[in-house]
Amino acid sequence: MKRRVLCLLTDGIEEIETVTPVDLLRRAGIEVIMAALAARQVTGRSGIRIEADALLADIEASAFDLLLIPGGPGVSAMRADGRPTALARWFSEMQKPVAAICAAPLVLMDASLLRGRRFTAHESAREELESAAHGVVLDDRVVIDGGFITSRGAGTAVDFGLAIIRTLADEMTADRIAGEIMA
Repeated sequence: MKRRVLCLLTDGIEEIETVTPVDLLRRAGIEVIMAALAARQVTGRSGIRIEADALLADIEASAFDLLLIPGGPGVSAMRADGRPTALARWFSEMQKPVAAICAAPLVLMDASLLRGRRFTAHESAREELESAAHGVVLDDRVVIDGGFITSRGAGTAVDFGLAIIRTLADEMTADRIAGEIMA
């Protein structure tokens, strides 16, 4: 059975943190659906436009094996919207993994999912996470704790994508993709 990932999009997302994991997952044969919170076309923090595959309102979460939340300034809009927080909570309740990079662990914090967990995030989110998440913020490039995969930011996007592949597929597949891209 083919594994499926739901990747959330909104204006202001960090393009590298979105496109890099999506590309790596698709190379590994994992289906990724990019779903936008509002309009089908979003503009990232660096002005790059990305066309979503669908609108989040048209998505059935139960059809997916993992939730992917990119970071960047768009995380503020995700937090204000509330649906990403509810989705993260639902995925966790269903014992399905959630992957969040950069500032996106703030969405996990809003869902009360980081309590007692080890995780990492971008330094811009660190102060808020340390004061409110009640977990342990690490400096590692990628941290996996239970069903949560977190990563620091754009510079760790390849490591993050490969960690998701290891979670949904296996080490051999992740190693093959890493070799193909010379990571």
